[in-house]
Amino acid sequence: MNKAMRLAIPLVLALSGAACGGSSATSPDTPAAPTSTAQSNVSLPAQLLEMPGLNRQRQLRIYLPPDYASSSAKRYPVLYMHDGQNLFDTATAYAGEWRVDESLNALAKGGKLELIVVGIDNGQAKRMSELNPWINPDPQFGAPEGDAYLDFIVKTVKPLIDSQYRTQPGPAHTGIMGSSMGGLISHYAVTQYPSVFGLAGVFSPSYWAGGSAALDHFSGKPAATDARLYLLMGGQEGGNMVSNVEKVNAALLRGGHPPANLSLKITPGAGHNEAFWASEFERAVLWMFAPGA
Repeated sequence: MNKAMRLAIPLVLALSGAACGGSSATSPDTPAAPTSTAQSNVSLPAQLLEMPGLNRQRQLRIYLPPDYASSSAKRYPVLYMHDGQNLFDTATAYAGEWRVDESLNALAKGGKLELIVVGIDNGQAKRMSELNPWINPDPQFGAPEGDAYLDFIVKTVKPLIDSQYRTQPGPAHTGIMGSSMGGLISHYAVTQYPSVFGLAGVFSPSYWAGGSAALDHFSGKPAATDARLYLLMGGQEGGNMVSNVEKVNAALLRGGHPPANLSLKITPGAGHNEAFWASEFERAVLWMFAPGA
């Protein structure tokens, strides 16, 4: 068994082990445990990671390409994704999963793309503050923790992944992706850490959460011109979601970001939900990691 496999436990075993931890007797009124839909090449590291400066721990979820165990010399690009509970498994997802594992397995089988995905679970009650680096007057946000959260990814998670798995560690092969607040922090990440992230999937970004400070930031501090940014929005997402992403896209182009490295897709009729984001995942990762495929 290789080092990576020793350091992770299969997701399906983790779920079944949890289910077997109690008595085998169940009440007729006890709802059945949700059935895991995660593929066998998704795993959970056995140990939660400490988040420096945030006084909490976090679970990772790791997707490895189907041929990872048999390709002892091959190295793979890596995509870091927020809201890990929603990526691979309906049993843990909030409102349906993204089917990241099924999608990538199909792309790998078709010879189109192989990559490692590191899902970072959200902080539940802390999600709004962790994914926002700007002060927001709404009390549900709390103090902004976006910078500390990104430091956790860059200084704790990424070094761990690069040391334990066969990655291509440079920015041209390292992406970050999320939706809603996760889209916001993903765009922020590619501007703050250009030497780490060269690719960003910015799905339905909640630019509103940072107010004018966020719009000013993305106008005044654009990503590196060789970074590839995939901006996605549903036409029916409401509020100023669509107009904000259009403003940011226009500001990036005015600032000199090459059109070939910037994609804006606004899907008419689409709303702010997991099904929409799941339907766009394959297109986005191919554009980001395999241009011209």
